[in-house]
Amino acid sequence: MALRARQFDTARQLASEALKSNRADRNAVMILAHAMIGQGRTEEAIAPLERVVRRNDDPEMETLLGHALCGARRTSDGIAQLRKTTARRPPYLPAFQELAGQLANTGEIGAAVAIMQEALALAPGNVDLQLDLGRLHLRNNNRSEARRVLAAARAAAPGRTDVLTELAWAQLRDGSYKEAADTYRHALGLRPDDLLSRANLAVCLMEMGERASGEAALRSVFRGRPHMLGRAALAMATSSRGRFFFRPSAAAKFFAREPERGATP
Repeated sequence: MALRARQFDTARQLASEALKSNRADRNAVMILAHAMIGQGRTEEAIAPLERVVRRNDDPEMETLLGHALCGARRTSDGIAQLRKTTARRPPYLPAFQELAGQLANTGEIGAAVAIMQEALALAPGNVDLQLDLGRLHLRNNNRSEARRVLAAARAAAPGRTDVLTELAWAQLRDGSYKEAADTYRHALGLRPDDLLSRANLAVCLMEMGERASGEAALRSVFRGRPHMLGRAALAMATSSRGRFFFRPSAAAKFFAREPERGATP
């Protein structure tokens, strides 16, 4: 409970107490390691994880060890550990996701894509893997492949807003503004408080020539949320049919106006 509440110091102390009576308590080591990582003491989490990994075949602990090694700037050791874990059968899919993420962090996007494709070959139709692969394709600027993979994920899980928003972002980046707007509307129907999606919808609307509706969408993002001024102004400036503000006060004044009649986001 302390770990879930991000009370890392309390979680670490409780796990340490449990380990005094049983140094082989796997769950206590797991909690201890997560707490240390949360505290920014990642290097200290490595030794207890290594002790457990040496004694047991535990892909979850191995994956956490790989994550900790990479977090402690021992990236080559961490990636080597993760490659060893991904070679296990039956496959432990989070290890593939962790490895792909670490490879992407080092700039090896192509290698990360290959890892996720390998994982999908082992677990065809897994929506989480499709989502991760779609994101990697976008990072690699392969928009057509990103759209193909994410469209398959949407077909498999039409109610997942994370899939919908990622697909919509791929469509927007590919210049398919009408498709992106429709996908964002679907996502917003499921999660109306998603302000980032509403701001991106506004960009689509303005690119489609629906300037009044786009501006209305951005006003709804800003209204009552002054901290969203920067995001709304950025969305307006991003659109080729938008506008640029030289002063935050000018942007705030513009977004505080009443929307034009008939303009709906």
